[in-house]
Amino acid sequence: MAEIILDSGNFEEEVLFSTVPVLVDFWADWCGPCKMLGPVISSLAAKYEGKLKVCKLNVDDNMDIAEQYYISSIPAVKFFKNGEVVDESIGFVPQQKLEAIIEGLI
Repeated sequence: MAEIILDSGNFEEEVLFSTVPVLVDFWADWCGPCKMLGPVISSLAAKYEGKLKVCKLNVDDNMDIAEQYYISSIPAVKFFKNGEVVDESIGFVPQQKLEAIIEGLI
């Protein structure tokens, strides 16, 4: 399953009302580390299909949501469970670190 592209029209439904844990990648086109993290996020989406929803939110196009979740540095990955942020990672991190967080959620 590919990543779900988020915006203000689907954020609530896809993230806050999700019945499975959700990873949200806050990113922007101009961000080098975001581009480096992209393949990692895609790999996680494939590896955890059916157990974890993997989403991407462009902060430039959705500043209201980015501000709501206090995004000041990107890439920022926030993990949601039952509509609440339960963990996060800021900056580029290896896939193994994100997998360790995910394993604690699912």
